[in-house]
Amino acid sequence: MRTLNISISEVEFNKFGLKKDNLTFTEFVDLISKELMRQNLNKCVELAEKYGLSSMTMDEISEEVKAVRDAKNRH
Repeated sequence: MRTLNISISEVEFNKFGLKKDNLTFTEFVDLISKELMRQNLNKCVELAEKYGLSSMTMDEISEEVKAVRDAKNRH
């Protein structure tokens, strides 16, 4: 087995809620994946609010998606 050393700041250590100094690679990947998902979700919410999608119902969203697909299929 190989060992990989990664340095992070105390702020990052606390931000990620780390409790120990040694992680398995799987734990590290899970940690990074969760943070990326959180960032992506925040970006999606930001864009939804910017374009007025956050106030749409699921039925309205479904209708918009269907309209775009129908228009694409006509061309």
